[in-house]
Amino acid sequence: MKAIVLEGLGNPLVLKEVEKPTLKPGEVLVKIKAAALNRRDYWITVGKYAGIKYPSILGSDGAGIVEEVGSDEDKHWISKEVIINPSHDWGDHPEYQSKEFKILGLPEEGTFAEYVKVRAEYLHAKPTHLSWQQAAALPLAGLTAYRALFTKGRAKKGDKVLVSGAGSGTGTFALQWAVAAGCQVFVTSGSGEKIDRAKQMGAMAGVNYKAQDWAEQLQHLSGGFDVIIDSALGDGFAKFLDLSNPGARIVFFGGTAGNVPELNGRKIFWKQLQIIGTTMGTSDEFKAMVEFVNARQLVPVIDEVFPLADAEKAVQKMSDSSQFGKIVLTA
Repeated sequence: MKAIVLEGLGNPLVLKEVEKPTLKPGEVLVKIKAAALNRRDYWITVGKYAGIKYPSILGSDGAGIVEEVGSDEDKHWISKEVIINPSHDWGDHPEYQSKEFKILGLPEEGTFAEYVKVRAEYLHAKPTHLSWQQAAALPLAGLTAYRALFTKGRAKKGDKVLVSGAGSGTGTFALQWAVAAGCQVFVTSGSGEKIDRAKQMGAMAGVNYKAQDWAEQLQHLSGGFDVIIDSALGDGFAKFLDLSNPGARIVFFGGTAGNVPELNGRKIFWKQLQIIGTTMGTSDEFKAMVEFVNARQLVPVIDEVFPLADAEKAVQKMSDSSQFGKIVLTA
């Protein structure tokens, strides 16, 4: 089969012929119709991720058709259109992942290939209202945003929600999920065009975080937030304490702008704030996310679609964060 392979640090992704996976009991073989990129894939290509091995087939997001199964009890999946939950071996505790937790695409071979093998328990029926490309865009970022917003952030109808970094895959899903849940959503971005796109998706307003007074602008526009979703950290994170309403939840799942800065602890305890970290999500949360998408007929936002052979070009586009929504590969 053909697959996109990362052969070493500093090497471009290459399309090459590799051995087709063989199945063990409980595993299934999915013929990939579309796969999507995540920031994780970019960090792996530049060597800034734990446990990198070479050669590797990257890709956590995928949608396709089940072609083979390793056990008779999984025969009902044959020829079914599916999406794959990339959050594997979460463990028994819903509050945190186990030591065995891993994400599809490293260390296990991922979805940037003609075929991928996964355990049958991680298959879900593809939402019928979505195209292959739209379905492939959903899993990793959609799950991360769902857990951050609803499980950790406890967002509900009428809450004021701030999504920092509108335009990223997770940021776009967080915006979409919050709007669909009836929240009043505001965004930040370094691009006026992305803010306009966010407003077209239902955001009430947005500000450019490059402005000196971005936090003051948000306070004036919103009056304060009940839930803040962030994936950047950095110095601006300290401003979230002032923007938080009493009892607010500040949830983060990334650190692209740096670490947590020095914070005024008095504001945290006096306003009874919660600062919460999160990563990916449980199998139950993935199932709930798919049901949420089906019930509201939600459609992931796709920035651009590349053929599988152009995976290197797709990753390079992600490197400058110019996209709004997901970047997708088609087999």
